[in-house]
Amino acid sequence: MSDELREESAAPAGPEDAVPEAVLVERAQDGDDTAFEILLTRHQDVVYRIALRILRDPGDARDAAQEALITAWRKLPELRDPAAFGPWLKRIAGRRALNLLRSRAETEPIDEQAAPDPRDAGPDAEALAGDLRGALMQALAGLPPGQRTCWVLREMEGWGYEEIAEVVDATPTAVRGRIHRARTHLVKALAPWR
Repeated sequence: MSDELREESAAPAGPEDAVPEAVLVERAQDGDDTAFEILLTRHQDVVYRIALRILRDPGDARDAAQEALITAWRKLPELRDPAAFGPWLKRIAGRRALNLLRSRAETEPIDEQAAPDPRDAGPDAEALAGDLRGALMQALAGLPPGQRTCWVLREMEGWGYEEIAEVVDATPTAVRGRIHRARTHLVKALAPWR
């Protein structure tokens, strides 16, 4: 995502903000670059947030978000329901981040010693760990990529089981199982914080 797009999203609301999203999608499908730029401005932050929560690395998240937006541009003509643009784009972002996470997991094992253990940490290390949120992020890092992605999309993004199932190429029942296993792991990992 370019700095120019971030600056535009911080700009005061203009008349293009009043244009319904479905209309913008239809215009973008007809080749209107400005309409697609407005759609990007509206959705780039959530696309980045999804990627960041799955990948936990700002650089990788920026790459995944940018690739998701490029994919959306290329595949926009295939979108049949213009009103479904937001969920469709989120699924693309989730898939892209998960694919990157899977490829990274195959080549880079997670370093379990990277973050200090909050139970053993002194004041300096506790500040570094960043309280319970830091402990949660550390516990999430210990999850397999599929479980982490399912949990993040359900608990942090509020997605439904069917939406998550599309992203991770599984059934809704399998997604429920992954989320259950992730919750069990997180409860054990965060027990010292009770």
